[in-house]
Amino acid sequence: MGRVRVSIESSAEPLALAETADTAATRAHGLLGRDHFAPGDGLILDPCRLIHTFFMRFAIDVVFVDRRQRVTRVARDVPPFRFAWGGWSARVTLELPAGTLGRIPVAPGAQLRLDPVPR
Repeated sequence: MGRVRVSIESSAEPLALAETADTAATRAHGLLGRDHFAPGDGLILDPCRLIHTFFMRFAIDVVFVDRRQRVTRVARDVPPFRFAWGGWSARVTLELPAGTLGRIPVAPGAQLRLDPVPR
């Protein structure tokens, strides 16, 4: 898994420093087994247009993004044992700690920047 700095193109404030889950195994594992999700952290699932929070221990905020890195949908405070879908045009899912989208507003149509962080 690599790391990516995620920001809204129109803002200088970073949204998250996210790990990438881009294999079947890393996507399937996702956030399972974690007790918390630290502020400023994120997880990018690629490809992914539908997530579930079954067996998770905490709520998350979710941002769905298309191939051009434009936001298709957002879901705030998704509790454990729920689904969230980004729509047919979604390609990538960004999972964030619950409350992130309350502090840093992200709306459908927003353009995201995903900049790889060197190891």
